[in-house]
Amino acid sequence: MSKSTASNDEAEQRPCAMLPLLLASLAAAVAAGPVSDQLSVTTYNEGKTALSGEVIFEDNFDELDMVTWQHELTLWGGGNWEFEGYNNNRTNSFIRDGVLFIKPTLTAERFGEEFLYSGTLDMNGGAPYDQCTCALSYGCSRTGSADNIINPIMSAAVRTPLSFSFTYGTVEVRAKMPAGDWIWPAIWMMPVREAYGNWPTSGEIDIVESRGNKDLSCGDGPQIGTQQVASTMHWGADFPSNQWPLTHYELNDEAGFDTDFHIYKVVWTPDGLTFSVDDNEIGTAAPPEGGFWEMGGFDQDTWRNNPWAGRSKMAPFDQPFYIKFNVAVGGTGGFIPDGCTNGNGAKPWSNTSPHAPKEFWEGRDQWLPTWNGDDTAMQIDYVRVTAL
Repeated sequence: MSKSTASNDEAEQRPCAMLPLLLASLAAAVAAGPVSDQLSVTTYNEGKTALSGEVIFEDNFDELDMVTWQHELTLWGGGNWEFEGYNNNRTNSFIRDGVLFIKPTLTAERFGEEFLYSGTLDMNGGAPYDQCTCALSYGCSRTGSADNIINPIMSAAVRTPLSFSFTYGTVEVRAKMPAGDWIWPAIWMMPVREAYGNWPTSGEIDIVESRGNKDLSCGDGPQIGTQQVASTMHWGADFPSNQWPLTHYELNDEAGFDTDFHIYKVVWTPDGLTFSVDDNEIGTAAPPEGGFWEMGGFDQDTWRNNPWAGRSKMAPFDQPFYIKFNVAVGGTGGFIPDGCTNGNGAKPWSNTSPHAPKEFWEGRDQWLPTWNGDDTAMQIDYVRVTAL
């Protein structure tokens, strides 16, 4: 195959003509820094890479995207024997004016009060995306009785394990917390795969949680209802050794976090996690070189093996996590403690009661008047994840 050739004079002139362009390109490269510095440590969706500062996930809730957000369908109670069931219903999860609402409602409003005591609620459907998501603790089907009633509250929980997960980055959520006695909202992250073992060994990152009570305090302590938000990391060598108190951070505001939107953020790096509200830091968890094993003091025990041995100091928080939003109600796991003072009346159940859902429901004259319309919903304006 033939090709044309330039004259000797043209060949000599061409490098000189290109010199300004080459110098401009070199200056741009120097200003941008080495190529390796432009790449983020963030990975997402099974190993994809990103440039530093790149938005890798965002939802402004112009619509409720069912591909992005998968609904949980279960009566399980979240491991805390909470009183809600999670379903896919536009009464409990819906979009209005670019805001996602997650709102608890009364099961009896849908099925009738007698249903709670004698009906059967089956969470299994006939469509591929209509199957029960958690069978633990009779989570897929329950039949009510005089002592053990069906979950008296219906709500929603949406999550992204099938659409988005990531390791390291900045998560920012602009949200308004709900109001109403015993309502428990959460914005959090969970591991896609339990690489190090069952909960809490593979970790949990709670970006923000709160309680919906307007007037709730324990002893001489601060208000722990709508005036308080908390960020927490759960981790431990096994279930009894959960060391969450070492990575738990609280912030109080007299105005209440239910009265306006705030920006809840976590910056997750290979060195630690920093939580903030409206860009005001409330806590940083930075493990030593021995990682969370050393931080938790587990080396003092003799029977445990280190589940994070040979991995980074951030293990278990060095794996892909997904995002989850939910609104729970009540429960016996201790997040809503016994023995506290509530302005609208005493807590109608105890955390040791075998019939807590029934006691909660039959004490509704105390808490139901505090549930006012859409104020009971957690409202989310946007969520954004940015590469480090």
